[in-house]
Amino acid sequence: MTETVLVHCPSCRRDHLYAPSVYPCACGAPLAPPLLRAAPPEPITHRTWTDDWVTVRCQACGRQDQWPQPELGCPCGTVLRIPVRPVSSPVPATPGSASTRPSQAPQPQSSPSPQSSQSPHSPHSPPGSQSASAGRPAHIPPPRTATAPRPSFRPVTIRTARDAVTAAALYLQWLGFRDIIRPEVRPSSGIDLRGPGLVAQVDPSTRPATLRDVECLWLNGLSTSAASVFFSLAGYANDARARADALGIPLFIMDLTGSPQPVNAPADELITTGA
Repeated sequence: MTETVLVHCPSCRRDHLYAPSVYPCACGAPLAPPLLRAAPPEPITHRTWTDDWVTVRCQACGRQDQWPQPELGCPCGTVLRIPVRPVSSPVPATPGSASTRPSQAPQPQSSPSPQSSQSPHSPHSPPGSQSASAGRPAHIPPPRTATAPRPSFRPVTIRTARDAVTAAALYLQWLGFRDIIRPEVRPSSGIDLRGPGLVAQVDPSTRPATLRDVECLWLNGLSTSAASVFFSLAGYANDARARADALGIPLFIMDLTGSPQPVNAPADELITTGA
């Protein structure tokens, strides 16, 4: 079972129960970065691609590899980096240990997928179902708006800004939007994705999205009678979050696993109702 830690946000003082995502190792064993409980989380104010990866060793086969740094998006807009225990020296194999029995390692088909081990605030859980433990407001759309369950979303790992746009496009398709177009060169309007009745912006920068970013997206959607959706890697400024709530624009935070997380009520409702 994946370990969980209590994460305290230094910005808004909220507490969150966090569990890291689990991925299959090359040997097939489920693997998650081991969390360092004694260290406090750090707000992410500046991103570098190298700092967003950690080394993790598989206890089943001893393999070391790079994994996404665990992160938690707080509803206040702060993105927190969760400390991970550093890899120590390998433990010598003993008869009967896991390292001497590779044939008994879990097979790939039985290992949990990223979606099955998401943290309590995962977008793949019904909105508000774990809001008490996750610290998110219980933005629960009326039951009459609920639709049939979708299959689990399959994220793509984000390593570049282009990957972030790809992950957002896949997520919008999972929500039910069709014929999404992604321009080869980002237009001056900042609109990264378009589709019938849809405009979406993806901000892969290291700064929180601003009020101007949100308003420009809304104006683009208004001019084409399209719904507007915003994705950000670094969260949102307080005034940008407030304006998006007032305009009904869904806001999502993306981590390096490629799994968007809703941060306001319009985003929660969009997940529930779909396109």
